[in-house]
Amino acid sequence: MEVLPEAILTRIMASLPAEELVLVCRLVCRQWKDIVDAPAVWILKCQEEGFSVTEERTEEDNWQIFFFLSKKKRNLIRNPCGEEGFDFWEDMEHGGDGWKIEDLPGDCGSDFPSEAIQKYFVTSHGWCSKSQVIDLLEEGYWADLMDTTQPDIVVTDWYAPRSDSGCLYELCVQLLSENRDVLTEYKSETITIPQFNDANWNQISHTFSSYGPGVRFVRFQHGGQDTMYWKGWFGVRVTHSNVTIHP
Repeated sequence: MEVLPEAILTRIMASLPAEELVLVCRLVCRQWKDIVDAPAVWILKCQEEGFSVTEERTEEDNWQIFFFLSKKKRNLIRNPCGEEGFDFWEDMEHGGDGWKIEDLPGDCGSDFPSEAIQKYFVTSHGWCSKSQVIDLLEEGYWADLMDTTQPDIVVTDWYAPRSDSGCLYELCVQLLSENRDVLTEYKSETITIPQFNDANWNQISHTFSSYGPGVRFVRFQHGGQDTMYWKGWFGVRVTHSNVTIHP
């Protein structure tokens, strides 16, 4: 293999599974280690996977980290739309008549921007909230990555009112240490939507960047209620909650 030009050897290695490159090929000899550690093989793998390779990224960037983060990129919130009932949601506060799950668009509601989303959670006339805690190490993100690279943690949520009822909405997301101490947090203002509105779905988002070492968990919490205090489920509707680690 040593007689092969490095460019050909790089292309051969790019066709191998990423784990084999790091755990096997890199240990064979100095030449192979240098190829695995260089950007070229990872740029090829990113292109083969269809990951976005933009002009803003340079050869000095860590393409190996970019590849693994792109490969792992997914929504870390489980059951974000209520398709599995209330599974995976914790610390549920059931004010008024409590949380309920309804089918889109719902009474006095509007269609969601994506037809793939079919359900939503809806609040009542007392404060309702629910949360999830994401274990980043359990999800496959390693300690050195979170401490050194500190990839962006992007949070989004969708909320909407009924057209005939006013409502309140809040979002709070915390980055937690190994001992679940709060290292930093994002907390939205209390968003107030008046009665007799357009019932449109609204997206709220926040990106955590350069948040410092030690992050091991993400706690996502949202909630709200109606402002008319009507019995039933006239409060804010939420769905398609999303926490993603971005490359």
